[in-house]
Amino acid sequence: KFLITSLLFYINHKLLVNSYKFTSNISLSSLYTIKSLSMSSEVDKAEIAASTDPAINPNALTFFDKIVSKEIPANIIYEDDLSLAFRDINPQGPVHFLVIPKNKNGLNRLSSATEDHKPLLGHLLYTAQLVARQEGLVEGGYRLVINDGKNGAQSVYHLHIHVIGGRQLNWPPG
Repeated sequence: KFLITSLLFYINHKLLVNSYKFTSNISLSSLYTIKSLSMSSEVDKAEIAASTDPAINPNALTFFDKIVSKEIPANIIYEDDLSLAFRDINPQGPVHFLVIPKNKNGLNRLSSATEDHKPLLGHLLYTAQLVARQEGLVEGGYRLVINDGKNGAQSVYHLHIHVIGGRQLNWPPG
């Protein structure tokens, strides 16, 4: 199992480097995130992510930090001083985008939030509805999802809000 995991890790690293022409300065946590993106289920991804540095160290850089800094391309649909919204690479509906804080300031997961994060959390929710409106989701409705920790299937330890819509969603989720 270790050999297969190591091989997948190496292949994913090479694919990322060749696809985006990155240098060897990609952090280990970013590589674990990339590996998790190729796995079959969100539960598997969350299990891998929970053992990486961003899950343990709230200020460690993540794949999303590289999107914010434009080191990794993304289909960005909204940006302001505090937040960034971009399309999910594995959409779960006709419209699926993420809203993230540009500076997570220790906010690697919702359960890491402090009183000081309240204005940012409010801004992220406001941004989610603003972009949902821009995407034409308001009339039919949409769902917001925040995965928190391993059991919540969080696969990237940088707080993010999934906004999913454009079709009837089922209940209960997961």
